[in-house]
Amino acid sequence: MGHRETTSTLAAAAQVALLAALVLLHGLGPLGLLAGAAYGAVLLVLLTGAMRRAGRSSFGPADLVTLGRALLVGGVTALVVDGLVTGVTATLPLVVCASVALALDAVDGQVARRTGTVSKVGARFDMEVDAFLILVLSVHVAGLVGRWALTIGAMRYAFVAAGWALPWLRGSLPASYATKAVAALQGVVLVAAVVVAHPLAVVLVAVGLALLCWSFGRDALHLWTGRAERNIELIASAVRMMHVTTRRVAVCVPTRRRDVSDVGLRRARRRHADVRHPAPR
Repeated sequence: MGHRETTSTLAAAAQVALLAALVLLHGLGPLGLLAGAAYGAVLLVLLTGAMRRAGRSSFGPADLVTLGRALLVGGVTALVVDGLVTGVTATLPLVVCASVALALDAVDGQVARRTGTVSKVGARFDMEVDAFLILVLSVHVAGLVGRWALTIGAMRYAFVAAGWALPWLRGSLPASYATKAVAALQGVVLVAAVVVAHPLAVVLVAVGLALLCWSFGRDALHLWTGRAERNIELIASAVRMMHVTTRRVAVCVPTRRRDVSDVGLRRARRRHADVRHPAPR
């Protein structure tokens, strides 16, 4: 068994241990347990497949930190599903698991840079864990402040889905501290909304949603502007090509006319000479 398979096996065992602890200590119900187990299974299948496609046989240090975060998200998922079914959510373990997962989000990137193990797979893994955690938390918070809070969790997935219909939305975006800060703030806002009073929770979630709309709108505008610039470049290239083609054609056409004009001029001069100097009879 290789390093990748060993790590996956240990991660599965850790997920089972976390779910068992939630059952014993906080009375996690069967549907919550099933949701957590299904999440863990899908997580490991997708992650192992991504590692295999990338040609990687082992997890890096940062990947292990992100994997630990992902397992905590499995616990959050189980608790939220259990709360939806029973109507009562174990708030303490939910806040603890979500808070630790959010705190570790600031660690895995630093570990990757310091150890020189930055990779596309690791970055994508980290992003998907963040997105799913926000989605699950928004489902729970929607039951506290209103269904409109689901927009926070659904917005990233809606943006990706829109990219299927509008390819220009799949363009690359420059690194932005503001974008990262707004994304990180969403998790903090949603966790805080679980523990604060209802009026304050509504205000916090509304502010978080407004900032998220601004962030996604800013990204969409940047991608649209880049699309317009690319279209202008294509048009300019087409105009330049037409100009070059026209010049090449023009070089030939005037030359033929000039030849004809020269022949006519010589004939006219010859007739003029004949008139001025008639041939003797």
